[in-house]
Amino acid sequence: MGEWAFLGSLLDAVQLQSPLVGRLWLVVMLIFRILVLATVGGAVFEDEQEEFVCNTLQPGCRQTCYDRAFPISHYRFWLFHILLLSAPPVLFVVYSMHRAGKEAGAAGAARPGARRARRCYLLSVALRLLAELAFLAGQTLLYGFRVAAHVTCAGPPCPHTVDCFVSRPTEKTVFVVFYFAVGLLSALLSVAELGHLLWKGRPRREAERDNRCNRAHEEAQKPLLPPPPALPSRRPDPDAPPAYAHPAPAGGSGRSKAALATVRQDLAI
Repeated sequence: MGEWAFLGSLLDAVQLQSPLVGRLWLVVMLIFRILVLATVGGAVFEDEQEEFVCNTLQPGCRQTCYDRAFPISHYRFWLFHILLLSAPPVLFVVYSMHRAGKEAGAAGAARPGARRARRCYLLSVALRLLAELAFLAGQTLLYGFRVAAHVTCAGPPCPHTVDCFVSRPTEKTVFVVFYFAVGLLSALLSVAELGHLLWKGRPRREAERDNRCNRAHEEAQKPLLPPPPALPSRRPDPDAPPAYAHPAPAGGSGRSKAALATVRQDLAI
């Protein structure tokens, strides 16, 4: 059970980015798949090859008939199913931990945008849905929905047509139907989560597109704006004193007139 607990801890980390539908998928995955298969599935299918009895003593005939009746063991098929379904969420967790460690180690590094993490999670949900549909189709083609109690087998190394019998066929049939129903529910939850993520990201994409259009419109309107009015230029006065000359003191014109009148009186005398 240690490997199941480790896998469950990794899947629990996915719920930090999952919406409500994604958390329901995790509940179905952890309880109705991992827990049921680890506790009940092993007990139901552990003796399927030992209790597969044929009415012949020809060496190798029983093993050949079992291989033809069940090309892949139910238990191993579902175990591989769970591992493949868990791969996309676990890869997303590894990617998130890598990005978090990279940001913590780099001084002053900018935080990655939520858009990249959302796209990675969206990709993991899509891969998970494809794997779910592929395994549902594989289970239907390999086993169907019923485990037959009687199997006939012919061909080498069997000397003639051999009758073989499966142990506990009714119990195994119930488990096969239950597991197929759980897979169908999981696929529906994945479809709902994928649609929810796409619908939730639609307003953001529209807002970003509007912002880009507004910025482009503003950039296009900048050259069309009239230039600012020029300040009136002041022509220099040729009779004006240079700028570096000291200004004449206040009241200087009155003193100059008084001095000129005194000089005229002296000349008249």
